[in-house]
Amino acid sequence: MESTGGPYLNTAALTSPVGIARLLQMTFGCTTFSLVAHQGGFSAAYGTFCMFVWTFCFAITVFIIACEFTHLHSCLSLSWGNFTAAFAMLATLMSITAAVIYPLYFVQVGCYPIGCEVRDFRIAASVFAGLLFVAYATEVFLTRAKPGQVTSYMATISGLLKIVQAFVACIIFGALVNDSQYGKYVATQWCVAVYSFCFVVTVVVVAFSVTGKTALLWFPFERSVVIYTFGAVLLYTSAAVIWPVFCFDSKYGSPRRPGLCAKGKCPWDSQLVIAIFTYVNLLLYVLDLAYSQRIRFVSHL
Repeated sequence: MESTGGPYLNTAALTSPVGIARLLQMTFGCTTFSLVAHQGGFSAAYGTFCMFVWTFCFAITVFIIACEFTHLHSCLSLSWGNFTAAFAMLATLMSITAAVIYPLYFVQVGCYPIGCEVRDFRIAASVFAGLLFVAYATEVFLTRAKPGQVTSYMATISGLLKIVQAFVACIIFGALVNDSQYGKYVATQWCVAVYSFCFVVTVVVVAFSVTGKTALLWFPFERSVVIYTFGAVLLYTSAAVIWPVFCFDSKYGSPRRPGLCAKGKCPWDSQLVIAIFTYVNLLLYVLDLAYSQRIRFVSHL
């Protein structure tokens, strides 16, 4: 009897290099949060963030595998290539953050006071968290745009950089709300406006690419993205000059960390984090502008 189910299933979704990478992501993610939930344990905002990362990435990875295996993604109102490329980059960034945070705050050499069994579970979870990052980074490497290849925008260097830019902006926002005293001067408020504007526009660019709606716009999307990226470079350049001056110049702020500042609750620390990641994002936007001159936008892949 001839099978009627075969043509409806895409076995390449499981057997291709990308499919194998996704199966490993699913396995490592499930193992990591299972070890933590069973015995390793977590607490406070740092532990909750790590558990969210592992469970969120696991759920989306299972969804992607299921959709590709059953061809269900063809029924979704998404640019599937852009969606999977964007998620792989985001998951890479989130997983490496969790892989650093969890052992930093929860793993210790000795057994006291948590006990050797809990310590061993936490070490094992940290190892699998690192493997999870490697699995997601492998997918990004395998699916990235090759020279001369026409592919989804989010798989290009410029598209991947958009995800990194938004992720770095989230780190800046986290430092801003941690008693950074940004409202002290109009100049630092301008910097916050720069971070917010660039973040929102970057997210909008990613959203239009993932949903495949770029062709419906009344203006040339690719040209607008390049113009926006140039504007973002100028805006971040202004923030990269203004923020350090109004935070670390002796006339407005403090060149050195105050001695009486409590660890984890010091405005100077938050200001330093913001300054560092402002320069990081400025570099990312400059690289984005350079690469965006050489890509082709394809919204339907």
